[in-house]
Amino acid sequence: MEICRSLVGGRPVAGAMPSIDKRYPATGEVIARIEPADQTVLDQAVEVAATAQSEWGARSGSDRAAILQKAADGLRAHNNALSRLEVRDVGKSFAEAVSADVPSGADAMAFFASVAMTEAGDMHRYADAIAYCERVPLGVCAGIGAWNYPVQIACWKAAPALAAGNAFILKPSELTPLTAHLVAEILADAGLPDGLFQILHGNYQMGRAICAHPGIAKISLTGGVETGRLIMTQSAETLKKVTLELGGKSPLIVFADADFDLAVETALAANFYTAGEVCSNATRVYVEEAIAVDFEAALIEGARALRVGDPMADDVQMGALISEPHLNKVLDYVAIGTAEGARVATGGKRLHPQGFESGYFMEPTILTQCRDDMRVVREEIFGPVMSVLTFSDEQDAITRANATHFGLGAGLITRDLTRAHRVAGQLESGNVWVNTYNLLPPGLPFGGIKQSGLGRENCAYSLDAYSEIKTTYIQL
Repeated sequence: MEICRSLVGGRPVAGAMPSIDKRYPATGEVIARIEPADQTVLDQAVEVAATAQSEWGARSGSDRAAILQKAADGLRAHNNALSRLEVRDVGKSFAEAVSADVPSGADAMAFFASVAMTEAGDMHRYADAIAYCERVPLGVCAGIGAWNYPVQIACWKAAPALAAGNAFILKPSELTPLTAHLVAEILADAGLPDGLFQILHGNYQMGRAICAHPGIAKISLTGGVETGRLIMTQSAETLKKVTLELGGKSPLIVFADADFDLAVETALAANFYTAGEVCSNATRVYVEEAIAVDFEAALIEGARALRVGDPMADDVQMGALISEPHLNKVLDYVAIGTAEGARVATGGKRLHPQGFESGYFMEPTILTQCRDDMRVVREEIFGPVMSVLTFSDEQDAITRANATHFGLGAGLITRDLTRAHRVAGQLESGNVWVNTYNLLPPGLPFGGIKQSGLGRENCAYSLDAYSEIKTTYIQL
């Protein structure tokens, strides 16, 4: 059985905390044991990081860029190995991990290598003085990761921090501890000095300790809204910078003029990819009344055709959910929906695939006859549950799509590009997709508005959250 210890200064370190079992979601078996960090290990990690950062921050952008680019190359070279670990961590299909999760992490490393290479300041000339402005690193930054995309999230947070000259400490979710160590190994092989990428294992207690630590200047969280509020509150004591990528309940609006097959395919992918465990998924599908009956029938047929089972099998399209408690939570939402009047058009039950009977699998689920006031329509479920609603006209769809305290993603399917621009401009969301969904090329900002978060990841704007602007004025 694998033992997961924190990584401090390039060495594994165990804290004096109770161990945590890590289970493989597809079978429920314990496959690793986590030995969490404690306050002593945290203090040691921050001290090591601060020492390493003082030298790293003084190096040129081109030096940092060369290492990040080598790390990107290393991630791509280890795609299969990382993807297999991601499957054991998350339970998602290997096909998803190898095509999206690891490549998106590698893309982030490469993108921020280019940003580090080209970052420049400003110079101001006066009659008897000059002044210049430059980015300077914050010092020690920390990332608190979610469990649905461990490799991608580690890279999306570490890459801008390192590009800006900071040291970085990662606290992976206690549900997905495995991939972080291979990412650390790849960074070390690329030439990153010890102490600049460290790992602290633990649960919410370690997250709370990281937020409270005076030696950490910045926190980046991917998680739920309630966790985000706690992070902001705890970080306020030491006025840390925070980036929060939080939850969503995103709408997808399907107009009657849409490419029908494209709309069905998009809605299915936007709900059942990664077993629905994606914060930006479009789980509120609004369908124009004129095509609603045919569209619902096509969705049901498509959901029933999805292959669920062994995540490592080539033909499997949907793997397991992350844990049994989470699976039960999602199943409870289905019961809540039916009690409120929704109809389970397909799915709604736990699955027991042959050979994986104890795994955390669920049928792709579609709820019809939904209303906007239902909990399944208002609350983030984070599982393979789609809510289908109908709308009468464009303004009706926009008004109802915006009637939420979330604002992470939104989508619309239409052949009318004038309408596409008009509607996209009115949707209250950090990201809007037209005739596609959930695509995020490197360099494209990702983040939410309202209660879906603060700040942007995956883009040059990210450096604003990992650096300060320093102004120097020189009298001539």
